[in-house]
Amino acid sequence: MPRLAIAPDFPRELSALAPPARREVMAALPALLTHVPVPEGVGTLRMAEEHMAVVVRQGDVSWLLTLLPDAEAEAYARRHAFSVNPVIGVVEQWDAEALGLVEHALRRSAGHARLFEPVSDTDLLSLGIDLALLPIIRLIGNEADVEALEPLLPPTQYLPLSVMARGGSLPEAWKELDSRRTSWDPPEPIDTSDLYAALVRSPDRAVFAATDEELERIVTAPDWCVFLHPPQHRLARADHYEHPVLVTGGAGTGKTLIALHRAAHLAAHGNGPVLLVTFTQSLATDLSARLDILIEDESVRKRIDVCNVDRLAIRIVADVEGRQPALVGPGARSLTELTDEALRLLTRATGDLLDDVLSFGEPGRKPYRHIVVDEAQDVSPAQWRLLRAAVPRAPDDLFVVGDPHQRITDHRIALGAVGIHAVQHGLSISYRLPHELLSFGVRLRGGGPTLGLVKGVQELRGFRSTRHGERPTVRAYDTPEAELAGLVTTIESWREEGVPSAEIAVAARTTRLVKAAKEALRQARQEVRVTTLHGLKGLEFENVALVGITEGVVPEPLPADPGDRARVLQRERGLLYVACTRARSVLYVSHSGRGSPFLSS
Repeated sequence: MPRLAIAPDFPRELSALAPPARREVMAALPALLTHVPVPEGVGTLRMAEEHMAVVVRQGDVSWLLTLLPDAEAEAYARRHAFSVNPVIGVVEQWDAEALGLVEHALRRSAGHARLFEPVSDTDLLSLGIDLALLPIIRLIGNEADVEALEPLLPPTQYLPLSVMARGGSLPEAWKELDSRRTSWDPPEPIDTSDLYAALVRSPDRAVFAATDEELERIVTAPDWCVFLHPPQHRLARADHYEHPVLVTGGAGTGKTLIALHRAAHLAAHGNGPVLLVTFTQSLATDLSARLDILIEDESVRKRIDVCNVDRLAIRIVADVEGRQPALVGPGARSLTELTDEALRLLTRATGDLLDDVLSFGEPGRKPYRHIVVDEAQDVSPAQWRLLRAAVPRAPDDLFVVGDPHQRITDHRIALGAVGIHAVQHGLSISYRLPHELLSFGVRLRGGGPTLGLVKGVQELRGFRSTRHGERPTVRAYDTPEAELAGLVTTIESWREEGVPSAEIAVAARTTRLVKAAKEALRQARQEVRVTTLHGLKGLEFENVALVGITEGVVPEPLPADPGDRARVLQRERGLLYVACTRARSVLYVSHSGRGSPFLSS
């Protein structure tokens, strides 16, 4: 019986086909669960008229790589080679044809300097460098030569070389390679001829299907439901954690994705109800909808509640008091007061009242067994104390993700100060943002250190992207009317290029500017999402337009007190950084009159 694996490019190419061809492929796929008619090695397989799959076959394992027009599929199969990393055991894909051309070019241009001359072959092989690559490495003269190899090599080959090319040590290069593991389990003996084991260790490169239902889900579900990068997989799917966990990382590193998958994992394999917490209720609604897509089993999905901390406090107080607490009118309590009251109820000495009244968790002292927190950088100290009190101190109690550089509030609390002693894990690769957009956002934010979540400061040093893309566009207009006309033209051009309206967002700093942008787009019959900069938090889109990024608006008028002024500046920088980094591909920023000083910093 074949063991069938699907690579992420296959569903992407399948979704891009015209409907008739897509139906042909879907009809042909189930037969591959019982028989894959290709020989050993890399080959092609007819899936529809004028379209073939590229397949890697080894024994009873078949790996569908991609789906391309006939000539492109044949060229792809001829050009690429595959191997298993001998150190961490993941599968690797090579552009062997292009590497041959690079080797020839390096030989012609090679000077006297050799970048890796001080590094022995033994040390290079200890980093998992493929034996066949050593002749090319010995020709490399500078860091630019290494960068030229990036598109041609798997990350597990390129990243250790790039560390050493920047002057890093052998242990630092090993640490980079080790970060590509999918598990913290002790290294097992690696059999480089075992394709099945290598694919299991490579969740970003392959997912196995054993039934028609699994196969259909893999090729039709959103990419984020199925394929996880190794650091994401390692954090989200760990069997258990003895202590609270804090995952920090910059924009696009997959923190929210990890939170979703961790919540789903705990619901399926944990010991009680799960709470997934985020910053606002609108974000909670979005996360809830994504969990509905991620989790197929309804009984598992029902084990997860999703809300913000304010809603949690209201629910706790309402369950005890028997009615919804008033937030307005005479005798009304503020959200801060309700948070304090909920904490008092959860920390009562006996807990008898809660045992009888709390209805949304399992019977017992704590309403939840597991809590996962997204957007942790904007949770207040009082809210952290409530979350700590809402879950028992036990393995897998708190799993927290956040980025202090994306903070849009003034909270700068370290978790240890509120009784949460978390083990920290860092993410440094942005999978969402191209290099050009990432660099722009980091420059706006300011790459300096920031406080919060952990004791001391955190920096953006080492934060990087895996791909290149378009440079952000910054456009100045003489008048607000001209700026709005430019926005309409930009959105119309994006729509004409085929960008779906659901993948476009427009945002501004104030509600007045939001209303003006909405009206201009309404008159142009362009229905896209228009919101405040705050409203973009936690979301992502293919293209994003930010309007009104003008002096006096971003940042908002600053207070006179130097300390307050510094806090407002940092908060406003963080807000603009968050908004800019919501775009996966294209960012457009405009202003009328003098632009925000952040744009020239």
